[in-house]
Amino acid sequence: METRVLTAHVPVQLAEKVDELANRLERSRGWVVKQALANWIELEEERRRLTLEAMVDVDEGNVVDQEEVEKWVSSLGTDRPLPRPL
Repeated sequence: METRVLTAHVPVQLAEKVDELANRLERSRGWVVKQALANWIELEEERRRLTLEAMVDVDEGNVVDQEEVEKWVSSLGTDRPLPRPL
């Protein structure tokens, strides 16, 4: 696999945490940073996918009125909770 070096300035406390984790896992600092970056990118890609999906729902009118949601939430924990709005 072809690689490329990335350089970033990070706060000392964060760098120390990376070093501690690398020592605990018996891995290199680079391995820890690569894992963290890969996981963060995966999370951001999923967040974008979900956001785009939600925007399509809004465009199609698949939304619930905020007032209905607030009434439902207020009813939770009472003797007569309302059904979840659809």
